[in-house]
Amino acid sequence: MNQGPIVTVLHSDSVPDGEDMARVADSATVRYTEADGLVSALRGAEVLFVYDFGTTALPGAWHAADRLRWLHMGSTGVDPAMFPELQGSDVVVTNTRGIFDSAMAEYVLGQILGFAKDSYGSLMLQQRHEWHHRESERIAGATAVIVGTGSIGRRIAHLLRAVGMSVRAVGRRARDADPDFGTVTTDLYSELAEADYVVAIAPLTEQTRNMFDAKAFAMMPPSARFINVGRGELVVTDDLVDALRAGTIAGAALDVVDPEPLPPGHPLWDLPNARITPHNSADFIGWRSEIVTAFTENFDKWIAGHPLDNVVDKRLGYVPS
Repeated sequence: MNQGPIVTVLHSDSVPDGEDMARVADSATVRYTEADGLVSALRGAEVLFVYDFGTTALPGAWHAADRLRWLHMGSTGVDPAMFPELQGSDVVVTNTRGIFDSAMAEYVLGQILGFAKDSYGSLMLQQRHEWHHRESERIAGATAVIVGTGSIGRRIAHLLRAVGMSVRAVGRRARDADPDFGTVTTDLYSELAEADYVVAIAPLTEQTRNMFDAKAFAMMPPSARFINVGRGELVVTDDLVDALRAGTIAGAALDVVDPEPLPPGHPLWDLPNARITPHNSADFIGWRSEIVTAFTENFDKWIAGHPLDNVVDKRLGYVPS
């Protein structure tokens, strides 16, 4: 039997496997568990790899983390791990920062182009067999305000600038002449007033929860479109529904929602100016294996006593840029 450290892997319907996990098993005892077995699997474990991306099981099982030293989130967002007992502990938290940046930036650009070129309207006309000529918008010169200045937000800014858009950003720290964001401010409302597109990619913290409410939507021009690829809880959903119905904003593309999954009868489904995707903006072909590789590369560093990549500031709730 392997006498190395115990590594617990929390998964849901999919179990991480392959050569990378086999290499971990060469130097550790690996326990695979779903949420209902987490309490037992945590006892004695020094490492927890959270591969269940929608888990809510951590707070309830935390009392069993009697030897835990390192928790790695298989996602970029670490909000499932930001509960007081973990935040106040000595457990190091890391995430999978960097893997999803390009895919999510491409998603955002695709949604912007879809709005500007009215791809949805063209599909509806095609389905009705109608040839209806109309003009479309250009995105070159349009202003995108990116709310959240981490690595994903930076990649979004880089891509939008490449197609000629004007980019500004809202973040925790104001600065000028950023190579990707240009100007970064802390004043959300003043930036919203100038936006053609608003992209939400902020981490979910107590400071960002419900930041997009009726007041925020009222600050946007009626022609503005809102794109959320961060967390559904950044938004007061009822206020967004009201804004879309009233024409306060022109449209919304939502890869994340609150509640999630979106219930079948929810009004967002039927709003003609809403675009809904099932939290898959980051999920390119091969993403699961890259997550495992990111964990195992960090595991090699942990075993060797080297500094880990992507260490989360537990006070802030994200990896500082």
